[in-house]
Amino acid sequence: MTETLVRTAGLLQLALAAGSLAIPGLLGWKDETSRLRPLCRQVFWIYAAYILATHVAFGLLSALSASALLDGSLLAAAVTGFITLWWTARLALQFLYFDRGGFPAGRWYRLGETALVTLFVFLSAVYGGAFVVNLRP
Repeated sequence: MTETLVRTAGLLQLALAAGSLAIPGLLGWKDETSRLRPLCRQVFWIYAAYILATHVAFGLLSALSASALLDGSLLAAAVTGFITLWWTARLALQFLYFDRGGFPAGRWYRLGETALVTLFVFLSAVYGGAFVVNLRP
């Protein structure tokens, strides 16, 4: 496992976070959430912000401290294990939970989904590999 892969994963997560800022507009979140009760709408937006902040934190941690994520410590194993679970769960949700009929149609949306799924696989693999490295004596 190289620090380069972890740094690359970090930069890709930062790019994902930046790109995620377009999702509310692309999926019409303002109109969709306007039908919710105020508390539910507020909770939705807070959860979205927490997910965005988590992606930024993962990205910064990985881009700026890749060596610390591969140092074999218990903390490095815990963090890389958690990030592995995060991205593996996100990948599973893409296919096992999301209503595929509700996905926007069109070539650009399909291309976007393919890019995201590829990214989720890459992130799961990189952090999974880092987790295994951290478990070695």
